[in-house]
Amino acid sequence: MKKGLKRELGLLDVFSIASGAMISSGLFVLPGIASTKAGPALFLSYILASLIAVPTLFSKSELVTAMPKAGGDYFYISRSMGSVAGIIGGLSSWFSLSLKATFALIGMAAYVELIAPFPIKIIALAFCLFFIVLNLAGIKEAAKTQVILVFGLLAALIFYIFFGFPSINIARYTPFAPFGAGSIFATAGLVFISYGGLTKIASVAGEVDNPARNIPLGMILSLAVVGIIYALVVFITTGLLGQDELSNSLTPISDAARNFSGNFGVIIMAVAAILAFVSTANAGIMSASRYPLAMSKDNLLPKFFAKINKKYATPYYSIFFTGLFMVLAILFLKLEMLVKLASELLILLYIFTNLAVIIMRESRLQNYQPKFRSPLYPAMPILGIIGCGFLLAKMGWLMLFSSSLFIIGGLVWYMGYLGVRQIREFGLIHVIERIVNKELTSGQLSKELKGIIKERDQIVEDRFDHLIKESVILDLEGPLSRDDFFRDASSFLSPKLKIAQDSLKQLFIQREEESNTVIRPALAIPHIIIEGQHKFCILLARVKAGVVFSESSSPVKTVFMLVGTKDERNFHLRSLAAIAQIVQDKDFDKQWMNARGREDLRDIILLAERKRFGAMQADNNCR
Repeated sequence: MKKGLKRELGLLDVFSIASGAMISSGLFVLPGIASTKAGPALFLSYILASLIAVPTLFSKSELVTAMPKAGGDYFYISRSMGSVAGIIGGLSSWFSLSLKATFALIGMAAYVELIAPFPIKIIALAFCLFFIVLNLAGIKEAAKTQVILVFGLLAALIFYIFFGFPSINIARYTPFAPFGAGSIFATAGLVFISYGGLTKIASVAGEVDNPARNIPLGMILSLAVVGIIYALVVFITTGLLGQDELSNSLTPISDAARNFSGNFGVIIMAVAAILAFVSTANAGIMSASRYPLAMSKDNLLPKFFAKINKKYATPYYSIFFTGLFMVLAILFLKLEMLVKLASELLILLYIFTNLAVIIMRESRLQNYQPKFRSPLYPAMPILGIIGCGFLLAKMGWLMLFSSSLFIIGGLVWYMGYLGVRQIREFGLIHVIERIVNKELTSGQLSKELKGIIKERDQIVEDRFDHLIKESVILDLEGPLSRDDFFRDASSFLSPKLKIAQDSLKQLFIQREEESNTVIRPALAIPHIIIEGQHKFCILLARVKAGVVFSESSSPVKTVFMLVGTKDERNFHLRSLAAIAQIVQDKDFDKQWMNARGREDLRDIILLAERKRFGAMQADNNCR
């Protein structure tokens, strides 16, 4: 049996991974640099950056609850915009996350020096190797460590806020915005990287238990908690240090802690910073390593990246090469330009994420069924694109040129490694198909989304599902009379049940005259008992203009026909109960009428939320 990733991460793990990926250099190093650009109003830049991240948070939540698969940004981008965009997005995510984690390890050294003098690169390498081994041992073990790190970090920051607030000097907040209101917006682009790790939980979505609930809720809680802490800590630090001291400090939080708690506060916040950097590095390896895994599964990278360790259920080659890249970065690379590039790539990925939501919504794919939907669509993702585009423009032409080279590199890899071998259906083709009104797709993406839903909702097919998979589905224009409809339906059921067509038709008409089977407007469930044993069939029908069952009821557009022998009475009742649960969904009628064809109609039933009665094979009498 093929070994796969285990769904072991809960809400607390999601919160800790997202929070740990955010709180690091963006809080413990960046305020000193950013204060020279915004002054005491710096905390407003952090708040503004968090607000710009909100639309992407909603977009990512929608995408990840529709497709909770390993690979995060890569998976959604490739399924919405194609493999070319996917490989650029996947490589961008992989490298930017790895570089962010590397920067965290090196940045940690500045705080280590406050406690004990150790060589910077030796400490960074030691922690890097430790977390490579930890992630190889299993994601649950890595996530448990992440929970401990993050809650230790939050406890230290609460200590800082509680004891630091009474010691602030109000005079240090004037002039409040010495460089003008525009500097607050410009600085938001600089500090935006502080929220770069927010949505990276999506890269391990394939290992999250109940992803429809835990991922959106965990991300929203993380942004709320971390955003508030960022604003409070930066506000207090400004009031404790003042502009000159703050702008010249690479360890601003510890320096500020000395003002109200002496060396004890310095040590506490140095430990907190180390926890922050370590948690970022841990989350970075954990999430970055899932990108080559996902790309390898799609044949965009060599196959060995997709190999899973049988004992620990971890992608060991992906983790190893991610760690190797980080080791090389620690040893040989100057990080300032690379961190800026990582920031720009993250902003670009945020734009792609919001575009992906728009494309998937407008594709009208039946099996695109997110558990969470971005509110105020399409305004929310459009705001996300505009906000991120504004920040991207502030990065300057040199960074735009660098990211363009990276994109060209991705295209060269795609063409050189794959050529024209890789052909994948994606959401944008479905949007074009709608516009030109021509059939351009094969249903490949819809089938893939169907499999994802079954895995996400842990659907174990029962006998009813098997019968639906084999059932006749009629998709008629109409309008039709009741007798004409029964005649047409009986012509399909007759050979399966080995009963004369006219006999079946008369049984349905007789049943209808005894008791009307229209159970609500536009829905009917004609069901009859026939002679014999071990026979049961289901027929589904959509009649767009309706079937007139009686003058007292409106035309019926949805019909479930059930035919069974007396010994199948119990299953007959279970089938009626299953149908009742399916049609109670508030979106059922809309989905049924908007379905593109027979297979979409079938999938509506197969993927519906209902109580299932265990995995059972259907009898072969109705095949």
